[in-house]
Amino acid sequence: MRLLRFLSGLLATVASASASASASSPTPPEPAKAPSSPAPSPTTSTAPTSPTPTQYSSTASSPRAARSKWPSWTSRPPSRCRPTPCKTAVLLHGKNFCGATWQGTIAALSKAGYRVIAPDQVGFCKSSKPDWYQYSLHQFAANTADLLDALGLSGGVSVIGHSLGGMLATRFGLMYPDRAAELVLANEAASTYQSIRGYEQAAYYLGSWSDAYDVWVKMLVNIYYGSQRDAFVRIQARIVDLVLTQPIAHEFSRLQPRTLLMIGEKDITAIGAQWSPPEVAAKLGKFDKLGPYVLSQLPRGTLIRFPDLGHAPQISSPTLFHEKLLGWLGK
Repeated sequence: MRLLRFLSGLLATVASASASASASSPTPPEPAKAPSSPAPSPTTSTAPTSPTPTQYSSTASSPRAARSKWPSWTSRPPSRCRPTPCKTAVLLHGKNFCGATWQGTIAALSKAGYRVIAPDQVGFCKSSKPDWYQYSLHQFAANTADLLDALGLSGGVSVIGHSLGGMLATRFGLMYPDRAAELVLANEAASTYQSIRGYEQAAYYLGSWSDAYDVWVKMLVNIYYGSQRDAFVRIQARIVDLVLTQPIAHEFSRLQPRTLLMIGEKDITAIGAQWSPPEVAAKLGKFDKLGPYVLSQLPRGTLIRFPDLGHAPQISSPTLFHEKLLGWLGK
């Protein structure tokens, strides 16, 4: 059994999204409804929240399951599987991301012969946002297992998680070691256009900016100011509570699968830094030290370091990231 783990900051876990390399370009949704205050940038109304066709699947592992739906994208892998037989990758997104954010990785994995599945977690993006729901890593992991069951995938899959998705990937590997063939953890771990862009530019892209990053800022703004704004804001508060009260770092030594950590060492992401005393905040987000430390806890770990990248290496340097990822997956 193999466990792939991407860690580029805190942790990012393996998650798969099925999509083909020939997937069509994103189709913009209807413009989001603007709030009275604060107003989003006028350029934010055409952000796509899904680059590929969305399918919905009810979760079966929680009460009122019929009322909880979450989307996933699927597409066929190339006609000749590489490796043979066809493998499946599950891509798990982070707190400020959606399944759609994986579109570059979806294309790279699909081209390499993987079936890819990239869900939006309940409470995020195109998934339903119930107030009564238990927003926990255990529940999200159970949802992931339910989705695999619904798709008829009973064997082990490659789970790739980023940021919060890395925490989820770890919990999935602990709860379902026979279903996680390998784990990848990448950089685990403001709501106006200006504030979201400012945060991402500093933490994710080390002060640089590309027009290609703008679609993900607009995606978040559309969610924050869309028809489900109130529910989404409340859920985001619960997700912060999840991160702070459901740690997984003390359980790394229990992971059975082969695990890959992918770390952007200049990541400065750290939930809580903004309200911590300066002397405490200065000690947070040291991913150049966190990577080797986590590696020392993993029974079957490998560390790939990106010394000059931040929180989202799969977006800021996709060619290098996917080359390293596919090289490790192919071993």
